[in-house]
Amino acid sequence: MARLPELYVAVDVEADGPIPGPYSMLSLGMAVAGRPDLTFYTELRPISEEFVPAALAVSGLDRNRLLREAPTAEDAMRAAAKWVNGLRRIGRPVFLAAPAVWDGMFVHWYFTRFAGHSPFGATGSGVDLRSYWMGLTGSEWVETRKGVIKHRLGLVDVPHTHHAGEDAAELAQVFDAVRRVGR
Repeated sequence: MARLPELYVAVDVEADGPIPGPYSMLSLGMAVAGRPDLTFYTELRPISEEFVPAALAVSGLDRNRLLREAPTAEDAMRAAAKWVNGLRRIGRPVFLAAPAVWDGMFVHWYFTRFAGHSPFGATGSGVDLRSYWMGLTGSEWVETRKGVIKHRLGLVDVPHTHHAGEDAAELAQVFDAVRRVGR
C-alpha cells in the first residue's frame, strides 16, 4: 500500500499578547504548500480580558467586534481540527510555521485546550521555515528571516499583511519555493 504524501500546512496566528492563556489568539490561517486551493481561516472570540495594545495593533483586528461576532475558541478550533483532519484523505498533515515556536505555541495550546487534542500530534511539533532554510543553505540564523528568504528566492510580489489567512498563504508559497530549491 502506497504511503500518502506529506502535506505541509502553513499556519499563521494573530494574537493580542505574547502567550496563550492570559492573552488570546484572534485569528488563525492555514494553507497547504503547493496547493493554493486548500486554505482555512477563522477569527476567534478573545478568551480573556487582558491584551497588549501594541500586539493587538499588529493585526488591525477590532477586539470589540471579535467579542460580539467571532466564533468561540471551542467552535473555531473544532472547525480547524476538522479541516486539518479532512486533509488526511489526500495526505499526512505536517505543521509548518515561521516561526514555529510562536505560532506553534498558540496553535498547540488552543487545540489541546479547546478541541481536546491537536490534529498535528501530541507534541504539536512540525517544521520551522527558518531552521529548514538554515539547514538547506548553511546560512546563519540572522539570514533566515522570511523577508530575506523571499528576497533570495525572488518572491518580491508575495506580501506579508498580518492577516492570518493571507500570511499562511504567503508562508505556503515561500515553503513551496524553498523545497524546489532543495531538490
